[in-house]
Amino acid sequence: MANSPVETVRTTGDKLLLAVAGLLVVAGVVAFYTLEQQALYVRVAAIVVILVIAAFVASMSQTGKGFLAFAKDAYKEVGKVVWPTRKEAAQTTAIVFAFVIVMALYLWISDKTIEWAVFSLILGWK
Repeated sequence: MANSPVETVRTTGDKLLLAVAGLLVVAGVVAFYTLEQQALYVRVAAIVVILVIAAFVASMSQTGKGFLAFAKDAYKEVGKVVWPTRKEAAQTTAIVFAFVIVMALYLWISDKTIEWAVFSLILGWK
């Protein structure tokens, strides 16, 4: 799926499933604010349940199935990543800080040299 073309929703069934999922999301938000007299955990539970149902409905469409396949592939790829050790991360960070300090000094010296050349040599200001 590296260079897969952009997929569009083609069938009426897919459009309907995604529309229902969108309406469920809106209903979840409305329910959250409608239940303002209830305890917070009841309100959060209501919106979470409705969002899970919306995700399930959306996953039934071709677009949702494609997204789930993409998510599974992405999860597999994250498992293949070779993460740096603590020592490697510390060394890389130290190199970056050293480079930043060297560049800051270089730019400061360049700025002061140009300032001196312009104001002292060219304009004759003291």
